[in-house]
Amino acid sequence: MSDIVTVGMDVGSSAVKTVVARDAQPLVFRIDRIRKRDLRKVIDESYDAALAEAGIKRDDVAYLATTGEGELVDFRRGHFYGMTTHARGATFLIPETRAVLDIGALHARAMKVDARSKVLAYRMTSQCASGSGQFLENVARYLGITLEDVGPLSCSASNPEMVSSICAVLAETDVINMVSRGIQTADILKGIHLSMAGRYVKLLRAIGADGVVTITGGLAADVGLAEAVRQKVREDKLQLEVRTDPRSIYAGALGAALWAEYRHRVLSQRSAA
Repeated sequence: MSDIVTVGMDVGSSAVKTVVARDAQPLVFRIDRIRKRDLRKVIDESYDAALAEAGIKRDDVAYLATTGEGELVDFRRGHFYGMTTHARGATFLIPETRAVLDIGALHARAMKVDARSKVLAYRMTSQCASGSGQFLENVARYLGITLEDVGPLSCSASNPEMVSSICAVLAETDVINMVSRGIQTADILKGIHLSMAGRYVKLLRAIGADGVVTITGGLAADVGLAEAVRQKVREDKLQLEVRTDPRSIYAGALGAALWAEYRHRVLSQRSAA
């Protein structure tokens, strides 16, 4: 069986990510920010726009699989748990991956995986912790910068100011106090990144991670955060190599599209038997 078109959609709290694949090879990567719009409308628009970019009609899609809050996609054929899809997407992008650090808007999780992307162990941050993308977005808004500026500014810091609180509300208060004391924006951001990275490295240690760690999720493109994780890994003398891929933010949707192809083939073989 060939020419199997599948789609994976990762519905998050701040964005919808869509990946179109043919024969388990991705064709289109698309992200649409929700920004207080009707979520189902964003889902429909993202799906149709991704198909149009790939030159594919809805009737040509063999299997649409979702992840995240994908239950809201009424026309899906299947749904996969987020850890499963991020593990599959990460190992596709970086085959040497043996652990995944998925950092989303509301939480972060570390997963130990094998070469076949099977999740062997995992740990998650609590939802109220100040180690999430939403917290970082709130801080960026207060500092008057864009999320795209956060990483490069953090990398330019010379004297990072650490944030000690694990409560997002109290941590944001710490940031307000830093601004009032005249702490440079770059140093504030680097301190926040190091604080977040410290929590992530604890998760990686808890699952016994070793080898290559791939960062996925919405904050995978934050170069400052990735570098902070590497710094904490070095400080803790862990045998880990932290990597990202330009498409790492799409790992969940990519994994859903790949699992969709596998599930479609299995179902087709059963029907033919």
